[in-house]
Amino acid sequence: MLVYPSGIDLSSSTLRYLSRLLAVRRLERGTRWRRLPADRQVLLVLAHLRCGHTYAQLAAGFGVGIATVYRYVAEAVEVLAATAPDLTMAARTAARKAFVILDGTLLPIDRIAADRPYYSGKHKKHGMNVQVIADPFGRLLWASPALPGAVHDVRAARKHGIIDALARADVPCRADKAYRGAGGTVRVPHWGRWETLSTGQKAANRSHAKIRALVEQAVATLKSWRLLRKLRCATTRITGLIQAVLCLHLASSD
Repeated sequence: MLVYPSGIDLSSSTLRYLSRLLAVRRLERGTRWRRLPADRQVLLVLAHLRCGHTYAQLAAGFGVGIATVYRYVAEAVEVLAATAPDLTMAARTAARKAFVILDGTLLPIDRIAADRPYYSGKHKKHGMNVQVIADPFGRLLWASPALPGAVHDVRAARKHGIIDALARADVPCRADKAYRGAGGTVRVPHWGRWETLSTGQKAANRSHAKIRALVEQAVATLKSWRLLRKLRCATTRITGLIQAVLCLHLASSD
């Protein structure tokens, strides 16, 4: 396999942040020797998460075995997932905002047609349903654990407890028609055919759409980590990857 130098569109603060976490983990485990130092392990992990490089590509580029790459990535994801904010912390952050925006997105996965629980009829593909909360400027605040793609958005929001958490924090929430009937503080557009809506309802829906469109920036932020654009791992590992990406994004934003 040919090897060439490449770049990762992340700041050095992201590398330093994860390096500190892994250095602490190595001290806790009493690790005396590794094939790669902590900063090189971090570079390997970031290349996997941000650029979507495969284990074979990383093994060739860093001069280690594929099994070593797997262990390094799994260790880093575990450390980051344990540090990622939960819904309670996200609701506490959201309480300081004027309102938040809620939306669901589908992370495509590599599955066959027989895997019906993972098939999204809305997107016409297999994937995992992830709920995203954004602030009024479209910045990513939180991403939920992954559910099979066949799960409807409002059902996913209820299962994760998002609606109840926002209601307890008394945070106004804007969402699309997929969350109709959610209750709590969630507000959706007026329901009905366009020609049957009143002038005031049409104006309210246009205003609502302009606000809600900002959540697409948060979804794009999540999918800027190219590994999440086409997941080829076991579905049980996807939640950990999402939490790892969320943790790195929030750390770099801070």
